[in-house]
Amino acid sequence: MGPSGSGKTTLLNVLAGQLMASPRLHLSGLLEVNGRPSSNRAYKFAYVRQEDLFFSQLTVRETLSLAAELQLPEIASVEERDEYVNNLLFKLGLASCADTNVGDAKVRGISGGEKKRLSLACELIASPSVIFSDEPTTGLDAFQAEKVMETLRQLAQDGHTVICSIHQPRGSVYSKFDDIVLLAAGALVYAGSARDVPLTYFSKFGYRCPDHVNPAEFLADLISIDYSSAESVYSSRKRIDGLVESFSQQSSTILYATPLTRKEDSKKLSRKTSVKGKGKGSWWREFWLLLRRAWMQASRDGPTNKVRATMSIASAIIFGSVFWRMGKSQTSIQDRMGLLQVAAINTAMAALTKTVGVFPKERAIVDRERAKGSYALGPYLLSKLIAEIPVGAAFPLMFGAVLYPMSRLHPTFSRFGKFCGIVTAESFAASAMGLTVGAMVPTTEAAMAVGPSLMTVFIVFGGYYVNADNTPIIFRWIPNVSLIRWAFQGLCINEFRGLQFDHQSSIDVETGEQALERLSFGGRHIKDTVVAQSRILLFLYCTTYLLLEKNKPSYQRLEPPCREQIQSQVELEPLDPDEVKQLQQLDPPPPEKDESNQQLESPPVEIRPFILEGIK
Repeated sequence: MGPSGSGKTTLLNVLAGQLMASPRLHLSGLLEVNGRPSSNRAYKFAYVRQEDLFFSQLTVRETLSLAAELQLPEIASVEERDEYVNNLLFKLGLASCADTNVGDAKVRGISGGEKKRLSLACELIASPSVIFSDEPTTGLDAFQAEKVMETLRQLAQDGHTVICSIHQPRGSVYSKFDDIVLLAAGALVYAGSARDVPLTYFSKFGYRCPDHVNPAEFLADLISIDYSSAESVYSSRKRIDGLVESFSQQSSTILYATPLTRKEDSKKLSRKTSVKGKGKGSWWREFWLLLRRAWMQASRDGPTNKVRATMSIASAIIFGSVFWRMGKSQTSIQDRMGLLQVAAINTAMAALTKTVGVFPKERAIVDRERAKGSYALGPYLLSKLIAEIPVGAAFPLMFGAVLYPMSRLHPTFSRFGKFCGIVTAESFAASAMGLTVGAMVPTTEAAMAVGPSLMTVFIVFGGYYVNADNTPIIFRWIPNVSLIRWAFQGLCINEFRGLQFDHQSSIDVETGEQALERLSFGGRHIKDTVVAQSRILLFLYCTTYLLLEKNKPSYQRLEPPCREQIQSQVELEPLDPDEVKQLQQLDPPPPEKDESNQQLESPPVEIRPFILEGIK
């Protein structure tokens, strides 16, 4: 516990091995579990972060079921998996909202407290022995915060070691803690038993908690800096420095720790069926599970799909009204070229903006799941591509079905089918470009800035504004990778080839082939467009794969401390405050044998004892 910026989240990240790596950062220290040198890989742990990230269109039950299938592939029985998921729903108090969509800012779903408990449930699937939770009550009202902390308390009673950070809890929440560590500006102010023990400790220095005051509020105020005036800043910093120095002197050879052991009343769980991960499932199994999830997310996203359908039809009506019933005059040649260029730009921009607005958020979920070893990157990207084909193809088809007859483009059914096929292929390539941009930059805002900027370059070299033959040599490669250029070329070949225009002089354009020559598209074929778009799509997906692999989170390694620091420490064990002075007089024991690779037993999760009413 401590004020903002005191180092609570950093401490949790270090203990869980989740601190982002940096060349300017160096970590050293000794992580001991049950008094023995260890590492965060020697035991199963769960880390519940402040941000609760889920696929919004999945229900709570579907989210848990898919997480169980991905993390516990050895559970082949559907009945056994459902019973396991039902047990987690009951244990975390999620049974009442099990069939409710998780929701997001666009779609109403479960509450903030229920999302936090769902995060806990997803982390509990692998039956961790230690649970780290970073400010679990942030953003919740008093009632929901109480429910979340009750859940964490129950998990501790079931045999899990729960370590959480918190800013300033209410009194009923503070009373649930067994032990507490107070941090101020990255330094220890107190570490020991909770409840009234820290109040007694600080009273020795003249800081007494008034009657009828929440102890947590008193402690929070005691270790916080008052910025109301220069004098208050100086006095509060002086107070905190004194408390830090006092605790440092008293604990110079003592580190407080709580063993990772199960309570006696929790040992009965060992008689129950235990679920432990045995490695990842097959590539194809991961692919089918992720394909099912991607399809549910894409097909159920009603608000987004309605907006995309509305915009596709509306833009087609607007363009069709502007280019209404084009004839065969000489001026219609320019109109047709302008319309086809606008159609290519509109289709690409619609697909791009949708993808760059969604993928960076989804990438955060995927990074967390991959960090837990739930699945590989290949099955995820392939499942996303296939799942979005039906939905992604629907909107270009809507656009073409409205625009084509209104503008009276080449009036044959085969030409109409080719028109829709070209803009659909371009839409998929633009979506792949959005994935690449989303994998390149860290945030949605950055992706929304980079994506349209790159598309603008492709528009300039799209074949309408700059003729390919007049492109400067150093830029000649851009038209070859411009999805706008290839779509425009294919649409023009599909439209102009075979057309005859009205003409009055020899300098007029008589045939569509002559118009194609002016665009330097003569001698080209529609299949060139299809091949080029396919190559661009494949290249962008491969680039996305490489970028995601390169930019996957890497974490700072905890380096061992120097020998002098290790020898100055005593064996970690639970200490009563009254035993501190006696223990300070003891000589340090010899160094323990390094057993950092020893796997600690996780408290097993019961999957059989609960029969939930209404859940069969």
